[in-house]
Amino acid sequence: MGIVSIDEAIIISENVGMDLVEVAPNSKPPVCRILDYGKMKYEAKKKEHQSKKKQHVVKIKEIRIRPRIDKHDLDNKLNMGKKFLKEGFKLKVTMMFRGREMSRIDLGEDVLNKIVAFLNDFAVLEKQSPLEGRRIVMMFTGKSEKKYAKNENPPRCLKAVQSNWIRQTETE
Repeated sequence: MGIVSIDEAIIISENVGMDLVEVAPNSKPPVCRILDYGKMKYEAKKKEHQSKKKQHVVKIKEIRIRPRIDKHDLDNKLNMGKKFLKEGFKLKVTMMFRGREMSRIDLGEDVLNKIVAFLNDFAVLEKQSPLEGRRIVMMFTGKSEKKYAKNENPPRCLKAVQSNWIRQTETE
């Protein structure tokens, strides 16, 4: 419509049955539009909801251990950690020191090295923080593999499918 006074713009918007909305207040002259304000708010809310749907929330599971953990207990905790990584979670391993254990930090580091060696096939060490107070924290991320639904089989190569079909027809 071009440059129009505020009173004229309000009258025009009332005649059309819509709202006069200021779009760019800082420009000279300020820019206004005639539109349905309720519909604009609804569409903005819907657009925001759609963008939130596409967000991927990273979930973290934590395993807490001590430096004098027994081998069997460590194996159980690492198997749980392996399960968490396969399910798509990040794994946080926290080594906690208490009392006199603070004088033998090397025992805790040995256990952490065992953990890194065990999880090397399934995960990547994302970060390892040094001793902070009485804790050492390590973060692991699962190695990227294609994940399939529980009922869905991974795709096989065409030759394998053909060879199975040939074997089935030969046995019949």
